Amino acid sequence: MRVAALNDIHGNLSALEAVLAEVEDVGVDAIVCGGDVIGGPFSTEVLDRLTSLPDVHFVRGNADRIVLEGSDQYGGDWNAERRRLGEDRLAAVAEWPLTVELDIEGLGRTHFCHAIPSADEPIFTRITPDEEVVELLGEVDAALLVCGHTHVQFDRRLATGLRVVNAGSVGLPYEGRRGAFWALLGPSVELRHTEYDVDAAAAAIRELGAPSNDQLVSWLLEPPDPDETTAFFESQRAQGVVKESLTID
Repeated sequence: MRVAALNDIHGNLSALEAVLAEVEDVGVDAIVCGGDVIGGPFSTEVLDRLTSLPDVHFVRGNADRIVLEGSDQYGGDWNAERRRLGEDRLAAVAEWPLTVELDIEGLGRTHFCHAIPSADEPIFTRITPDEEVVELLGEVDAALLVCGHTHVQFDRRLATGLRVVNAGSVGLPYEGRRGAFWALLGPSVELRHTEYDVDAAAAAIRELGAPSNDQLVSWLLEPPDPDETTAFFESQRAQGVVKESLTID
């Protein structure tokens, strides 16, 4: 089995379509969407596109949950997004689990989650000390754990032997360069970068006229630096803050 891990799409339809075209070219047996599928400008279209495909597994992320709750957390107009999505789509999202497990060729049992297996918000990065990551994750009965949430790709192995891969973000990467970031799994791990027309995507988002999209457009056009992002998240962790929104100066 080969699997495409597509995380943190955040309603970016243009990025998703570019990645799906590449996924079709390389050939996979399944797609796992590791949370934060919605919570963005074209969430309805993104959700409809993904649910039209065979063998797609969904994991619930914090943005998906916040849209379901209609919360004002992170400053988005989530109630407006709820209205656009409608009751049937929201009911489907509400059924998404926190975790999915698959056996992948060459990698073995693989555990997919958004942030950590037990919750959708805690943060860890590529430089978080092993002992802290182990405590956060708890017991993981798998050879590989694939997560997202921080929008920065990494591939690390803990002292326990567990391999941890962050697949990055399809729709809102903090990688210091434009594009869509995802992971191809089986028989090895490939951290992938797919180019697409970000200027056109940003223009389409601007045409929606929603002020809540302004920051998203800014980050798409000038993606935050991954090292600065990692340092910011580590400073937030030190303060006991789990919020993933960036305020990098």
